[in-house]
Amino acid sequence: MSDKNYFVTVSREASADFEEKRSVFIGHAKPVSSAEEAMEFVKEKKKEYSDATHNVFAYLLEGGRVAKYSDDGEPQGTAGVPVLDTLRKSEVDGVCVVVTRYFGGTLLGAGGLVRAYSHAAKIALDAAVIVKYEKYEVFSLTCGYSEYQKILPVLSANSAVVDETLFEADVKVIFALKLGVIDKLAPKISEITFGKYLPLKEGERFDYR
Repeated sequence: MSDKNYFVTVSREASADFEEKRSVFIGHAKPVSSAEEAMEFVKEKKKEYSDATHNVFAYLLEGGRVAKYSDDGEPQGTAGVPVLDTLRKSEVDGVCVVVTRYFGGTLLGAGGLVRAYSHAAKIALDAAVIVKYEKYEVFSLTCGYSEYQKILPVLSANSAVVDETLFEADVKVIFALKLGVIDKLAPKISEITFGKYLPLKEGERFDYR
């Protein structure tokens, strides 16, 4: 995963296809968290499309530090590299793409192959929906019921993501904020509660909204 305060990936597994001079190209994309998971996806697609002429793949992990590709029998540099380049240009991380090709009898040439595999990877990523995850800080806040009614609009105004609210003797709210927002929010909560209640940081996570 990236060291940045955000990372870009795909939200789901998806496929898309097109035809070029009677050759059918099917791009498959999936979010993955490890090289093992990526290769499992590759094996799955190779088994599913075992009758295909080629099953080319590429994946990127850990902010681009881990990468692998295969031309799977296509001329060197015309298949796996274009797929990997498409991943890099899309700035995605934690993604594996497999491009299945059924040869249609007409040679595409090196340039044609590069364009076809790049396009197959691109439409697969689009189908899988590229999303940007940002780093959020997770907080808990325990307060009285009257204070809770005043704090809730403040949380909403600061785009807090409320994960859970527990109504017991007091109210406990677990919520997440984008990095830095707490610096603006905490003084407001302190003012509302006369310094009696303050958010307690519980951790961090990546999320998209």
